[in-house]
Amino acid sequence: MKKITLLLLSFTSLNFFGQSTATYTVTFNSIWNATDHTSVPGNAHWSRLVGATHNTANQFFQLGANATTGIKNVAEFGSNAVFSNEVNTAITNNQADQFINGPSLGTATGDMIISNLQVTEDFPLLSLISMIAPSPDWVIAINSYDLFNGGSWVTSATIDMFAYDAGTDSGSDYASGNVITSPFQPISMINGAPINGNKMGTLTITLESVLSVPTVDLFTSIKVYPNPSNGNVTINNPTSIELQRIEVYNVLGSRIRTFTKNLGANKNIDLDLNALKKGMYILKLISEDNKTKTQRLVLQ
Repeated sequence: MKKITLLLLSFTSLNFFGQSTATYTVTFNSIWNATDHTSVPGNAHWSRLVGATHNTANQFFQLGANATTGIKNVAEFGSNAVFSNEVNTAITNNQADQFINGPSLGTATGDMIISNLQVTEDFPLLSLISMIAPSPDWVIAINSYDLFNGGSWVTSATIDMFAYDAGTDSGSDYASGNVITSPFQPISMINGAPINGNKMGTLTITLESVLSVPTVDLFTSIKVYPNPSNGNVTINNPTSIELQRIEVYNVLGSRIRTFTKNLGANKNIDLDLNALKKGMYILKLISEDNKTKTQRLVLQ
């Protein structure tokens, strides 16, 4: 007797999980002091700790590269407006997802704390900058620190923070008057007086929580009707999933039809199956990203 294997498939779609979101607390602890940094001006303070989460390394500044106008304004004046615009442009280009507008610090020493910083897997790189004030164009900064390193969230990190010269003002001391650097010079670490190459503080990054949200399976919204059918079948695709092909199988598991034309994200796709005999069939829908759904169909 010939062995017959039936293909018993009905509503089936893949289960998959969405990307996770991590929540961090970021703390800059300043140790600006006269012993390590020659002197501390009477009006010593820090501008807002600002930055972005992004997905392109060196997106906003880089040691050895010239400062953008936004970084220049942060470094010279503690002004964040242009830098915020640069981040917003990166957001528009899908290279960043948020501008971080952290606190300032009105004293030489103390903490600046960014709480509830939410970071996604799509934009895991962290960049931050704050002006050492007063100064010609000096900052502390962190560039493109990967919080999703090796495919898992960084649980904690402590990073020594050093002083950098933005290369846009040639003043040599905290209270130097404006001396425009022409042409601009690359961003560099300050190894000479008055900072002496010593660290200005530490940046502590602490993971508070991770939330993994299942991806909504849009295939569940696809409907096939009428079912049973006389041969004219409509695929209703209300969420406009990009379909690359639709396959039809008989109950023996043999593929007997393939449709590839006029699919895409059309909300209604009409199939002509009038040439097939009456009986049970399986429709297999394949999306552009190779996710699948199968649907039992009866022709009568």
